[in-house]
Amino acid sequence: MLRVGFQMDPLENIDPLSDTSFRLAEEAQNRGYSVFHYLPDELNYSKNKIFAKGNFVKLNRNDKPPFSIIDNKTIDIINDLDVLWLRQDPPFNMNYLTSTYLLDFVGNKTLIVNNPFWVRNFPEKLLVLNYSHLMPATIISSKIDVIQKFREQYGEIILKPLYGNGGAGVFKLDNDDKNFVSLMELFLMNSSEPLIAQEFIPEVSKGDKRIILLDGEILGAINRIPKKGEIRSNMHVGGKAVATELSVDEINICNEIGNNLRENGQIFVGIDVIGGKLTEINVTSPTGLQELERFENKNFASKVWDKVISKI
Repeated sequence: MLRVGFQMDPLENIDPLSDTSFRLAEEAQNRGYSVFHYLPDELNYSKNKIFAKGNFVKLNRNDKPPFSIIDNKTIDIINDLDVLWLRQDPPFNMNYLTSTYLLDFVGNKTLIVNNPFWVRNFPEKLLVLNYSHLMPATIISSKIDVIQKFREQYGEIILKPLYGNGGAGVFKLDNDDKNFVSLMELFLMNSSEPLIAQEFIPEVSKGDKRIILLDGEILGAINRIPKKGEIRSNMHVGGKAVATELSVDEINICNEIGNNLRENGQIFVGIDVIGGKLTEINVTSPTGLQELERFENKNFASKVWDKVISKI
């Protein structure tokens, strides 16, 4: 029996009808694998081994909460797990970084999805900079005057935290927005991290495509439509998922970045494309799997597990 672990956020806080991590764990359970869940702060190092305190669980999406605890224990990740999914949500902060450093000690003895070394070195809003020719105009800076010049050049921009997720802290600013300096000061008062600014893409009103790549190949895609009055299409903030097809340009984007992801152990990845422009490459905890399954009426979670098993 395959032994599978999930390092992620609390199970009681997730929506079992939409959460990708839950669906992956559910499919593992359906295959007869044991499922172990633990929180990131329960990861420990001792004598060159990595331990995690958590629970073996049984999942049921119709229950509240959608799981029951079979056994509470501390496991040795190297010897007690065959596969570990690194699935906690950002923010990508020092706690997140530390967990990837600790998981480096696991080496190749347990397959970790996605590879923590490259998750650490591939922050989603920075990895994409390797493909600047596919992106909207972008700058990263903590200097108000630098971002102000960028705003003057492009008129309408998107300003967002460099290490955030789920659409939190994302703003659209027009060239004459009088709140710009105050907003910058607020950001910088709460964090010393730089901000990312991108030219605004008006086509976002037609949707922000989430394309799921499995070992560098296209698994499928959904389109996320912002709710009325919003420019953010993230489902965390009310974006509506709809079925979609990919254009030739979008397929070419996937083909261009796929090999790099595959070669660096990024098995399950979600990329975001707006108006034919690549905006993010999500390697931490990409979402959209359950929506894709409903639109296509296919068991894509099984395809993911087939690929993962081939890597063990």
